[in-house]
Amino acid sequence: MQRETSPDLYSLMPSSIIVYGATWCPDCKRAKQFLAEQLVQYQNIDIDDDPQSVAFVESINSGKRIIPTIVFPDGSILVEPTNAQLAQKLGLKTEAQRSYYDTIVIGGGPAGLTAALYLAREGLDVLVIEKAGLGGQAGITQTIDNFPGFDRGIRGGDFAARLARQARRFGVEILQAQQVLEINRDGQYLIADTGSDIHYHSRAILLATGAHYRRLNVPGEEELIGINVHFCATCDGAFYKGRHVLVVGGGNSGFAEGLFLTRFASQVDILVRSLQPKASKILQDKVAEKKNIHVILNQAVRELRGRKKLEAVVLEDLATHETKEVKYDGVFVFVGVRPNSELLKDRAELDPFGSVVAPNMMSSYEGVFVAGDVRAGSTKQAASAAGEGASVAVAIREYLKTLGEYAATPAG
Repeated sequence: MQRETSPDLYSLMPSSIIVYGATWCPDCKRAKQFLAEQLVQYQNIDIDDDPQSVAFVESINSGKRIIPTIVFPDGSILVEPTNAQLAQKLGLKTEAQRSYYDTIVIGGGPAGLTAALYLAREGLDVLVIEKAGLGGQAGITQTIDNFPGFDRGIRGGDFAARLARQARRFGVEILQAQQVLEINRDGQYLIADTGSDIHYHSRAILLATGAHYRRLNVPGEEELIGINVHFCATCDGAFYKGRHVLVVGGGNSGFAEGLFLTRFASQVDILVRSLQPKASKILQDKVAEKKNIHVILNQAVRELRGRKKLEAVVLEDLATHETKEVKYDGVFVFVGVRPNSELLKDRAELDPFGSVVAPNMMSSYEGVFVAGDVRAGSTKQAASAAGEGASVAVAIREYLKTLGEYAATPAG
């Protein structure tokens, strides 16, 4: 629900979004997760740690301690908002202009947006549906150093914004904060069902849903996700100013995100399960130069202790099998990814890892194409995902030609 701002509270209007909540509050966790997915910057205030914030929340809610209470820079306040209310407040477009498009792209990362702009540039009507922030994993990467053309690197958020603007410039329609729940076929049409009696149909669908970070699958992890366990340093690193954090993962992601976290944390430990890190030499050299980063080799996380807050991490030495408790304020997990292929489960061929088999870009479910990290054999890099986006656009165009659905002249 939305509250009016009383005159005596205008002096408290923030310069950025403020979320008043608590670690034990599931609605607070959901709201913060939504904001993080949409790459929205916000300040988190735990009312359990700040007596003044309790008085503020009660003054807004007629003496009731209702959370989350979210205050926006324009002075408006949302209390226990739904994701739909947050999307509306943030100005996210959540419903398309029409129901039929030449191509529907599910996923707004480098593969999906590149394919969309290529198709739209040739005169096709294209709808992109993205449940989280545009740019995919590239969008939440602090710096992309290996994308061709950006000789000094580019912030992930800037890269995502540029790609989205470019797609919209060619007429691509983009929906955010919307999730496709199911793909079905109705005769010659493919149906993308988003629930609530809203669905969109097309003759071709591109699945460019990427992948999600693997979890540790240890006791205590599930309960602490979003509280002190995170999968995005760019999203949550600022909450750990002057704190001691653990990064789990010895690959490029773990080392890169660990470097980023040194902007906030006073000490960063990077836990590597093997005897040697898998990160590139340049990243290892950068980490070695940092006095507040310590790399821990050949150890694994066995348990995360704490109910409403992380109290300790149990580590095992894989050589001696000895365990010990270490105090950390937060844990950031980067131990690989799993493909987001659920929409084609039991509908198309998947490999043993859950990736969609699509050697010619089209899955075994006719009319449904695949590109990017969700495709079997992809290289899990932003540049290659963009390349696959361009390739799959050509494949979709040729497919639509066989159906008599494409006669546009390529744009100059």
